[in-house]
Amino acid sequence: MTAAEATQSRTSVNTLPIVLRTGGELVGSFLICLGIYLFSTIDLTLYGPSYLPFIAIATGLIYAAVTMMLGGVCGCQFNPAITVAAMLVSKTRVLEGVLAIVAQVLGGVAAGAVTMKVMLPTSDAVTVDQWMLYVNNGFDDGSLLYGQLNQSGVSFGIAAIIIEVVAGLVIVGTAMRMTDDRGVPRPGYALAMGVAYGACAAVAAPVTGAALNPVRSTGIAVFSAAENLTQNPLDQLWVFWICPVLAAALVALPMIVVQMVRGSQTSRIAIVDADDRSDAGTESESESETSVEDVTDADEDASDEDASAADDMPESADEHADAEVGGQQTDAQGDADEGVESH
Repeated sequence: MTAAEATQSRTSVNTLPIVLRTGGELVGSFLICLGIYLFSTIDLTLYGPSYLPFIAIATGLIYAAVTMMLGGVCGCQFNPAITVAAMLVSKTRVLEGVLAIVAQVLGGVAAGAVTMKVMLPTSDAVTVDQWMLYVNNGFDDGSLLYGQLNQSGVSFGIAAIIIEVVAGLVIVGTAMRMTDDRGVPRPGYALAMGVAYGACAAVAAPVTGAALNPVRSTGIAVFSAAENLTQNPLDQLWVFWICPVLAAALVALPMIVVQMVRGSQTSRIAIVDADDRSDAGTESESESETSVEDVTDADEDASDEDASAADDMPESADEHADAEVGGQQTDAQGDADEGVESH
């Protein structure tokens, strides 16, 4: 595919019906959350915390794969924080952004329902509580490494919040950088987002379980809140909404300032151009008036010359007539003199 074809394909995303684009956000969020939930429940439960570093790889690959798969259907935001930032900088219309967030949450909740009710095998020996040990996001009592940290007298409180905010800055900033002014993903968007999510998950996983996305935290928390867990995930869910949204606002703020400065510069340039055009029009009118005056003066001079010539013509005619009369009189006098002499 050529660059022109790729650009046309990406641009055509915005021409699709809003229902289709919103549906793409729902399906994408469902697939992403389902993949992360299954990895966190099955793999981490079977292999334990030693398998924790693979969360980063799995998270990055899942986001990149789903983004590539649905890149021709929707904007591939799949994260309310990205959608909020896109609305703040006018890359996404408010109505479409609100619908996208609703679709993302519904996709995450659906993934949580499938994971809890369909995918996890349970028995008297293996209960749902055991499967839920590593899948929920939380800090302190809800941290994935709570057991090890508690024995050492270490806990994450403010540090967990800071990590989630910084991770949100990286993810939202990458998304804003890799989309154009209309919110259409640029080439390499899927790879960039996969790397961003993977890198942030590597840092945040031991502390908070690598939420990075409010939808990812909400979908599973809704269904595991009733289970007998050390920490009710709904009690800490607000943190995983506030932190990403705060990060979105922090990313959007300088972009809004830049847009205002550029808009002001554009307005000044437009005013200067309008003044230049006005001055040019005034000069043209002045030149036209000067030309008209010159032509008028020339016409008046020509009229005066014609009038003078007309006035001189009668005088010349009179002089010519007088000259002819004088000549005739002279000839008559000459003839008379000749007659006298002959006699």
